[in-house]
Amino acid sequence: MLILASASLSRKKLLENCQIEFIQISSNFDESSIKVNNISNLAKELSFQKAKSLSENFQKISLPRKFNNNSVKILGCDSIFEFKGVAFGKPLNKKEAFNRWKQMSGEFGSLHTGHTLLIGNFDSTSKVLKVTKKIKKTVSSKVYFSELNDEEIKNYVDSLEPLNCAGGFALEGRGGKYIEKIEGCYSNVMGLSLPWLRKNLDK
Repeated sequence: MLILASASLSRKKLLENCQIEFIQISSNFDESSIKVNNISNLAKELSFQKAKSLSENFQKISLPRKFNNNSVKILGCDSIFEFKGVAFGKPLNKKEAFNRWKQMSGEFGSLHTGHTLLIGNFDSTSKVLKVTKKIKKTVSSKVYFSELNDEEIKNYVDSLEPLNCAGGFALEGRGGKYIEKIEGCYSNVMGLSLPWLRKNLDK
């Protein structure tokens, strides 16, 4: 059984579209507790901590009835957008989102998504998960933005979509029309590299 340790709707949709059986349980991990200077490594560490937090609190989780599989895989992910060496998480407000888009207009940056798979065995009696394998990697995709005028940026920011997304944009949403091209994994920009997941689930 695969467990997605995230409340992300976009990651949920990606797995559903691929018909991968999973359950979704938020890890509720405090991301502010992790300090790593390298943005790519930070994304990977946050993904690991999310998966690890869920694995360590397995006894407290209310599992669905269909959960009767002894083999468990926990997937943790975290996305951070890097623009000219600066980490862009979710904008704090509309003003910050507008200013970021002013900078990103006609430019490019990298979307780093940290991926962690914790593989283990679940004892249904004690409800303890024993992790036997850890797989960690950051997948990076380069994102090129269209040149936008102030009115276009304002209209997009007013939709509030940027406030809920790493970097302030959603490829699968309204922001998709403002992205010129992507170099690298397409689904990675939406928060989960499906090729990476397929390769490592097959292992």
